[in-house]
Amino acid sequence: MAKVSVTPAQEAAFERLIATHPEVEKKGKNLLYTSVNGHMFTVFSTEGFLGIRLPKDQRTAFLEEHDTTLLKSYGATMREYVTIPHDLLEDTQRLAPVLAASYAYVSSLPPQATRKPRAATSRRR
Repeated sequence: MAKVSVTPAQEAAFERLIATHPEVEKKGKNLLYTSVNGHMFTVFSTEGFLGIRLPKDQRTAFLEEHDTTLLKSYGATMREYVTIPHDLLEDTQRLAPVLAASYAYVSSLPPQATRKPRAATSRRR
């Protein structure tokens, strides 16, 4: 499946959105995302849509209110992520509370274990 690039307008809208939450930092080069404690909570899909991770009750309400679907990326459904319609991505004021709810949700999860960097090994011949 071919990856759809994030447009400059989408990236600018994403940056405006995450600027509403000072603790959030944009990550990624190919697919932009945010994470906290090792948990991703926003990501652009390979289809060029922003997905935001929400708890079940908020996810269900968001899907109904915005007539959208769960996010799909690389052909797989990301069960906890709602697809943000393009017009809503442009509306920072309406989307900021959704980002805050997502941040609060993933912050409540236990931190992911981090990988320890491999020790440099020397080769002897």
